[in-house]
Amino acid sequence: MVLTMSFSTIPSSPLLTLNEHQRARSHVLVRSLGGGDPVTVHPLESVRINDVCFVNRKDIGVTCYDNGGKYKGKNGPKELEPLWDDGYGTQGLGDYIDLVMGMIKSDDGGPPRWFCPVACGKPLQDSPVLLYIPGLDGTGAGLVVHEKALGKVFHVQCLHIPAWDRTSLDDLIHIVEETVMNEHALSGNKPIYMLGESFGGALALAVAARNPTLDLVLILANPATSYERSPLHPLVAFLRSLPEEYYATFPYITSFLLGDFVKMATVKADGTNQSLSPNELLSHLTQNLPLFSVLTKIVPRDTLKWRIDLLEAAAAYANSRLHIVTAQVLVLASGKDNLIPSKNEAQRLSRVLKRCQIRVFEENGHTILMETGVNVLSAIKTTHIYRRSSKHDILNDFLPPSSIDFRTTPMDNWWYRLSMGAAMFSTMHDGKIVRGLAGVPDEGPVLLVGNHMLWGFDAFPFVMQFLREKKVVLHALAHPETFAFNVEDEYLMIPYTDMLKLFGVIPVSARNLFRLLSRKSFTLLYPGGLREAFHRKGEACKLFWPDKQEFVRMAVKFGATIIPFGVVGEDDISELMIDYDEMKRNPLLNRMVNQLNQGRTNVRKEMGGEISNQQLHFPIFLPKLPGRLYYLFGKPIQTKGKENMLDDKVYLGELYSKIRCNVEQNMAYLLNKRKEDPYRGVVERLKWVRDSGSLDQIPSFDP
Repeated sequence: MVLTMSFSTIPSSPLLTLNEHQRARSHVLVRSLGGGDPVTVHPLESVRINDVCFVNRKDIGVTCYDNGGKYKGKNGPKELEPLWDDGYGTQGLGDYIDLVMGMIKSDDGGPPRWFCPVACGKPLQDSPVLLYIPGLDGTGAGLVVHEKALGKVFHVQCLHIPAWDRTSLDDLIHIVEETVMNEHALSGNKPIYMLGESFGGALALAVAARNPTLDLVLILANPATSYERSPLHPLVAFLRSLPEEYYATFPYITSFLLGDFVKMATVKADGTNQSLSPNELLSHLTQNLPLFSVLTKIVPRDTLKWRIDLLEAAAAYANSRLHIVTAQVLVLASGKDNLIPSKNEAQRLSRVLKRCQIRVFEENGHTILMETGVNVLSAIKTTHIYRRSSKHDILNDFLPPSSIDFRTTPMDNWWYRLSMGAAMFSTMHDGKIVRGLAGVPDEGPVLLVGNHMLWGFDAFPFVMQFLREKKVVLHALAHPETFAFNVEDEYLMIPYTDMLKLFGVIPVSARNLFRLLSRKSFTLLYPGGLREAFHRKGEACKLFWPDKQEFVRMAVKFGATIIPFGVVGEDDISELMIDYDEMKRNPLLNRMVNQLNQGRTNVRKEMGGEISNQQLHFPIFLPKLPGRLYYLFGKPIQTKGKENMLDDKVYLGELYSKIRCNVEQNMAYLLNKRKEDPYRGVVERLKWVRDSGSLDQIPSFDP
């Protein structure tokens, strides 16, 4: 039996009744899709059907999953599987219209109240709470595109402000603040998230300013703290003088300010991974036309006037207290917001607030949460602000990439896959070499050790292939400075580092390797590190490994399976023009390299030799007409049962030498066999794809 909260099936009773002598208490209507009459749940009551319990707790109407009478979240899943379905794109503007029309029919004009969208489902165990605070529409339905994804990892509660409600700013702050305090009392060791959109962003900042000692995380979508610099003011004056009978035309007149309706119409195309034809796009846009007539019902003329005054007051209140906000903040800003200068405001907030990150979506409009190209949960994951305790844990709080994350990354685009043409081979236990990853174990811990190509071009294709074929996240260990960059470089670096974090790349350290292997993870390690990735001319396919064998000892400790691999093809896709030695001889380039390394961390300082002196730099290369990358994963080396050899230096040294020798043999094998590949060139692969239509089965040499 499936449950839903219904707004449209309430015959006459309101969702919430007002008690004049005390704070309003929510009523939640529950009905079963399997039949039966709607049931209104009153304060301190609950209804249980199939272990799903809708209750009112601490005067707040919320959805609560209960197993044996315990508090919410106890029967949710423990973790998400790689490529999980986050539901992004399965709901869009049409669903928003249907939902708010149901709200309008049942609206009692009562005070604001909280509700949980049924689409949110059951979140992970120990998930934190996320409070969604809407913009001027006040419906609380603006999260419709993202509620399924967010509902997997948060207990989502949405604030609904009825159209005819006239709650003051102080009282709205009190309502949100009281909810925050209640949640803090129930789970003080977890952060409390507030996702504020436009006006809701200013309201969230106001609450955060009043509670600097609480562990709050704010996600602000085009926050209206920039209202005083908005081009809206002439329109506001026009609205105030507009006669009531002409108000129905106001949404049409101002439609170009509200957002990008093409992007709203194509959200569901993102979810299905299908592009829309012109006729389909026109059909979607036509279906969304009812929004304009609905807007005047969602926000009647007098209500809009009231809420604009609220917005102005909230912006002034929040701006005057930004200096005392201690919350962790993520600002999602649109580059084409015609209502308020959101991009400039995000940059201002990042300078004023103590802990603030920003992500700018250049092509989106004001209604950023309803438009394609913006995935709120992905932004939360890539900024490492998702946590279930007082501190972020890079492994415990890691959320694997969803199917949408996978499909929308540039690394899964057809042009990238075609140009790289990654041909992967693995070695079975009997020594037979086969196409694909069948020779790689399905269970961890697995440690993949191999050579690095120039600029690390080799890493992305097979991290993606492990997800595609093995359905596992391959955690690559990267130099810590990969994630450290100057503010002036953020436009270039943020998309790159966000992609790394989204797919499980973490800073290399002995502790992180220890934790990964102890969790039975699939781990990717490049012993040659930066020295191999930024090698000199003539050093392609040459190993620069340290003398220390710590990763081998760590693998033996946890009985990990070690997979030595080799990769070749750098010379087929790029030509190294200026290497490190040439940079050091050029005064200008030498100065740039030295400046780049000021204050940088040298993670191999104690290893001695050439590898310990490698400076961070960026070799200059020219791309070629792409050839092809080739990977060979060698025969698995089992260390399970060898734990008693941890202190045997002879055994560890021999194992280390064996791994290195296997990597070199794998590279030599590939360099020889690729000569037999009729599809080594991109043109040949393009012809094959044109005829067969698949990027997954492009032939290569026979192993």
